[in-house]
Amino acid sequence: MDDGILTLITFLPLVGAAVVLALPASEPRLVRLVATAATLPSLGLACRLVARFDPAGGFQFVDRVPWIPAFNIEYFVGVDGISVTMVLLTALLSTLCMVASWNVGEAVKGYAALFLLLETGMLGTFVALDFFLFFVFWELMLLPMYFLIGIWGGPRREYAAIKFFLYTLLGSVLILVAMLVLYVTPDPHSFDITRLGALVRDRLAPETQLLLWIALFVGFAIKIPVVPFHTWLPDAHVQAPTAISVILAGVLLKMGTYGLLRINFGILPEATWAPFAGATLSFWLLGALGALGIVYGAVCAMAQTDLKALVAYSSISHMGFVLLGLAALTPMALNGAVLQMFNHGTITAMLFLLVGVLYDRTQRRDIDGFGGIAAIMPRYAGVAGFAFFAAMGIPGLSAFISEVLVLLGAWPVYPGLTVVAAASVVLTAGYFLWALQRVYLGPPNPRWAGLRELDARELGMLLPLAAIVLTLGIVPTLVLDLQSPALLRLAEHVRAAAPADAAAAAPRDPARVAAGPLRAEREAP
Repeated sequence: MDDGILTLITFLPLVGAAVVLALPASEPRLVRLVATAATLPSLGLACRLVARFDPAGGFQFVDRVPWIPAFNIEYFVGVDGISVTMVLLTALLSTLCMVASWNVGEAVKGYAALFLLLETGMLGTFVALDFFLFFVFWELMLLPMYFLIGIWGGPRREYAAIKFFLYTLLGSVLILVAMLVLYVTPDPHSFDITRLGALVRDRLAPETQLLLWIALFVGFAIKIPVVPFHTWLPDAHVQAPTAISVILAGVLLKMGTYGLLRINFGILPEATWAPFAGATLSFWLLGALGALGIVYGAVCAMAQTDLKALVAYSSISHMGFVLLGLAALTPMALNGAVLQMFNHGTITAMLFLLVGVLYDRTQRRDIDGFGGIAAIMPRYAGVAGFAFFAAMGIPGLSAFISEVLVLLGAWPVYPGLTVVAAASVVLTAGYFLWALQRVYLGPPNPRWAGLRELDARELGMLLPLAAIVLTLGIVPTLVLDLQSPALLRLAEHVRAAAPADAAAAAPRDPARVAAGPLRAEREAP
């Protein structure tokens, strides 16, 4: 009954793009309706996918047929606990972003078609299990995003679009080179992500594996983005239309960390563990880069005068928690990292949508240019306050759970880095509360006395995200139960490749986890 569900989820938006292109450009309202409707089937099927997903199983809902048999290239898709929530997040944000895009007033037909093409690329990246297919979808995102920023962006849109394109292209070249080496190494050649690790393990020298790991890491780090590969992100966010900023922060950044999990950890576990004379310095470097990103993003956010730039730099900070969790490789930290990927996508989407609502009414984003918005738009200010507190990691909301899991899971491995990351919570509260005070509180600015409240369309964008943030803050196991078994299998796979001395020093044994990540962490000595 679910045969082909991943293919339908992935390619129905592309069918919608073809329908949009057939519509008359003189009917922008019809184009918006059709484009929004084209995102709904993928969202509905993604919900069904999650409902029928078995966390205890491996890759599920698999479609596998030969594509280019002469080169052993297959159309091979499937999901496990690492990717199934990312598929749902992508489908959800795509629908909400099409709703948010109803205020796009020029070249609506081209915008909608490019957006739907972008959605297909994003969904395909998360479900592809053939490396060549993965790379095709990865590249498919590049051109739509370039044009969506370069045509419909802000005053410096051309600069931001070119910078995004060049950075991403550099990362893609590195990934392509590594992919080709991995492909030609086994005999017969293969792009099968699920088998490549076993096929190349005894055929590549440790030094070669290390070089491939570094090339892949840089390619994915640009997308995350990891400091110092981050400089494209603030420009792209500030200049992009609101909906595209949401997609950038909510989905595209997660593809970098997903690539590290699926490709670096999955295919090259030996290089992941021991690139420096059998030591685990590679993990320490990952953790250090994560902690650096947390602090650097928070400090930069505090210095911003543009509200959208503040949210952009906060994304760098919050994605640092993901990297720190991946570096720790404990069950608790891994679960916190992947949960943070989902939570950050929903919370940051709310923040960018809220900034867009204010910009649509005022054509301004400078933090000091407002004041007293809560007295003028109390409903809007209430939702904004909720989103700001969620981003600060207040208990009872989703980010608190994921960040605490990362910190608790990383503490036995990197206590110093964990202290640095935990201390940055004060900086996060500082820049969000300062922005909240200057924009929403205090005496109303007479200039904005006539601003209208949130309408039904805007509430329809924001309330589903707020409901998810609140629900996962109370019942995080809704996501943790889906992802935990797959993450534990991955952790065990990586640890099995560790040298004897590193394995003996490992602070946690994922094989002990039989009753969930939290119980295992409590019971471990």
